[in-house]
Amino acid sequence: MDPGILCFHHCEHKVFCTIIPEQCPVCQQKLDRYDYKLLPFRVPYPFVKASQHPRAIVMKPTHGDFLNDYYNSKDLHIGVTNSHGCVIEFSEEGVRGVNPLTKKWSDFDKSSDWDQCLMLEEFDELWNEIWDSVLLKVSLSPLWEADRYNEERHNCFTFVLAFLRALECGELSEKAHDPKLFCKQYVVPRTSAAGKYISLYRQLKRQNYFIQSQ
Repeated sequence: MDPGILCFHHCEHKVFCTIIPEQCPVCQQKLDRYDYKLLPFRVPYPFVKASQHPRAIVMKPTHGDFLNDYYNSKDLHIGVTNSHGCVIEFSEEGVRGVNPLTKKWSDFDKSSDWDQCLMLEEFDELWNEIWDSVLLKVSLSPLWEADRYNEERHNCFTFVLAFLRALECGELSEKAHDPKLFCKQYVVPRTSAAGKYISLYRQLKRQNYFIQSQ
């Protein structure tokens, strides 16, 4: 899903594009690899597929995707991947990803909905056993039944913070006691960086180049 945005520097400008042109769009000089102050590079894509990142905290727009649908005023949805990369999430339908009858991970997997998400934090495989154990225990609590859901006070964010507190993993768990502090440290930096990429992507949907003076 990476649109492959490229950047090169020429004639005191940064030029963003998806295909390197034969001529500089600013000075019209034919581009030669020896002319570049800095060789063209690919702008880092800020989004990930949740299924490729087990033991992670992930976030996406509640509706649509980041590149095409997201604006600052829109709601975000947050979830947790288990050790297999399946997303466990809480919504008005209750917890998805866990079967309360078998008390195991559910066969119903909506991880494909998370093919373009921000990763707030990821843990290494040494955490596999305790991560899954705590996530399963928290998910099976009556606190996360569908009728307990409240969009403002008891939602997906509440669920993830409860899991992180139960995980007792140091600083991340400590920050999870304060929703505002957690947002400031883990959410805002990721969404701000993503916002710059989204803006650039949308500029390039409208025109072939986006030019910045250095």
